Amino acid sequence: MEENFLYQKLKERSAVYALRSLRTGGRSADYYSNDYLGIVKHGLIEEILQGSRFAHGSTGSRLLAGNYKLIEETENEIALFHDAPAALIFNSGYDANFGLLACIAQRGDLVLYDKLSHASIRDGIRQSFADSFSFAHNDLYELEKKLQNRSATEGKNCFVVTESVFSMDGDMAPLAELADVCEKYGANLIVDEAHATGVIGENGEGAVQLLGIQHRCFARMHTFGKALGCHGAVILGSQLLRDFLINFCRPFIYSTAIPPSSVVAIRTAYKIFPSKEYDRTQLKKLISLFDRKGFKKSNTPIQCFVLPGNENVKKVAAQLLENNLDVRPILYPTVPLGEERLRIALHSFNTIEETKRLIDLLSKSMTDDR
Repeated sequence: MEENFLYQKLKERSAVYALRSLRTGGRSADYYSNDYLGIVKHGLIEEILQGSRFAHGSTGSRLLAGNYKLIEETENEIALFHDAPAALIFNSGYDANFGLLACIAQRGDLVLYDKLSHASIRDGIRQSFADSFSFAHNDLYELEKKLQNRSATEGKNCFVVTESVFSMDGDMAPLAELADVCEKYGANLIVDEAHATGVIGENGEGAVQLLGIQHRCFARMHTFGKALGCHGAVILGSQLLRDFLINFCRPFIYSTAIPPSSVVAIRTAYKIFPSKEYDRTQLKKLISLFDRKGFKKSNTPIQCFVLPGNENVKKVAAQLLENNLDVRPILYPTVPLGEERLRIALHSFNTIEETKRLIDLLSKSMTDDR
């Protein structure tokens, strides 16, 4: 068996300090997971489901053996909560984004997406036969210019894709303004709410509903594996969109359905997170601490400290771990060269004291570098 080509590619990664490896969490303070509300840390779903028994297998795809009453009831409940006509559950956020964009955009259609959109969005767009272009991050002017120049696609569909909360910087898209631009040029707005779910809005319903623009969106995607503490994702939209995805979305059609044990956890999470006002308030207190030089300030639980260079950012992450603070480095090529950073994920269970210590150590590291 010839595997030298694998070794060479890994060697290239290692040479620029970009080699990825797996490691488990330890006892240090968690500033890396997406468990923003502490639902996983505190075992809240397991506490409610204690003694319950649900199948761990669905035995097939939704179109064959894998459809069942519980999953359809849960989709209806989620659609009602998010004020959407219909919902369709997927096995992951990646599957949902990839599958939606790969099938919804047809040959000759146009897809315009924010330059910092998640890999699942970009991979789905590439899989489609549509023409696609990025626009500068949150740049309404550039987006409008590109929409004005879409003469080659007149009579075809146009889609604008963004995230409500961006996963690396933690900043938010100007969603209301994006909806205005889309309506002006007849484009369909698609919003990934992965990092807003459970966190943004009075009940954690997401940024789209907070702004009241849910009926101006073609599709929304919410994930369950972050603040909700379980697994899977959902696409929200019209009943027509749901029917289209059931018929044309390959990750949905050809994947074994998510099992009842996962769906009951999702249903339980939707009973838990809307009432966690205290946790969302705690997050706001922690967010307010990040006003020091060197941090890319955001109003969400995702903060970042840019430290150019893979070697440099890995070294500072190791120093933090020695101080029982676990923050994971984000390396090139996941982020652009020179934009390597520590991605700091805040949780309602992080304390003010340990968070201040984290900020002090990072500020000190910036001074030491000089």
